[in-house]
Amino acid sequence: MDDAVPFASHIWFQTLGVLLFARGMDFLSTWVATPDLRFEGNPIAKFMGWKWGTLFNLAICIGCAFWPLPALIISTCSVLVAARNFQQAWAMRPMGGENYCDWFVERLRRTGFKLFFVCLIAEVLLTALVGTAVICFTHNPSLQAIGTGIIGYASAVLIFTLLALWRMRRAWRKGF
Repeated sequence: MDDAVPFASHIWFQTLGVLLFARGMDFLSTWVATPDLRFEGNPIAKFMGWKWGTLFNLAICIGCAFWPLPALIISTCSVLVAARNFQQAWAMRPMGGENYCDWFVERLRRTGFKLFFVCLIAEVLLTALVGTAVICFTHNPSLQAIGTGIIGYASAVLIFTLLALWRMRRAWRKGF
């Protein structure tokens, strides 16, 4: 499974289907949470917008369908990101952009940045630990790819949460 598979083969279509589902869930969860992409954590995705982002992701899915293991890494990470988006979408969408930002900043003020940061690091490290365990305790390349996707997800949570905090720094500095 670490070799390239032929175009339009059974495995290629299976891999494409998994990729389309996973990337589609990431897109759907993002749209539910922030249809205007105001709270999109990935600055490249935010810059591309829905139209170019869709075309780019379709190209990624078609291209990565040739390599099942990288496709499994991308799919695992994408599904976990979608789950996290859905976890927060219920609050983001109905509150609207400005109200959600104000609400989040107020929660940071009341909680304190240090506690928030410690909890973020704990979340990231515990999630990455699961991925690392999956990689270390199996010799199955597919399971190792899933473990790598879990670690990729943990990294994405850390990077994009820190980017979001950086963008909100003016608002939360007032209260700290």
